[in-house]
Amino acid sequence: MAAPAKPAPATAAPAANPPPKKSAKLLWITLILVVLAGGGGAAFFFMKPAHSGPKPLPPAQYIAMDPAFVVNLADADTVKYLQADVQLQTRDPDTAAAIALHTPLIRNRLLLLFGQQTSQQLVGRAGKERLQAQALNEVRSVLKAQHAADKVDALLFTSVVIQ
Repeated sequence: MAAPAKPAPATAAPAANPPPKKSAKLLWITLILVVLAGGGGAAFFFMKPAHSGPKPLPPAQYIAMDPAFVVNLADADTVKYLQADVQLQTRDPDTAAAIALHTPLIRNRLLLLFGQQTSQQLVGRAGKERLQAQALNEVRSVLKAQHAADKVDALLFTSVVIQ
């Protein structure tokens, strides 16, 4: 038969010391840091202003070039004239101030431009739109020559009569 098992001597040391347990304090500190970092990131993401697209435009300002322009047209065979009410559109306050300051120069250049036209050139929409584009370029060139703000968005004919 088998011999009975011998009991371990009482003075024998335990087989191995278990590794020391990590401090519960260190675990809590790590957990708190993770939560704070995650919360800070979430707060940054949700609280930053939403980008909703381009900035809204400032309100348009319309500057009437009063009185109406009245010029003789350049027709060789008959006497015809053009009467036009003109307004300038800008969204820039500095340009509005420059237009007001340089109105005499702008009116002069527009009168010269309008007087070069013939009634045949102004027949139909295309002719008036061409004149409108030329007039806008004249206004901008006057303002540039004066080293003034030249952000004129549009030149509008509010009335045109050709007789």
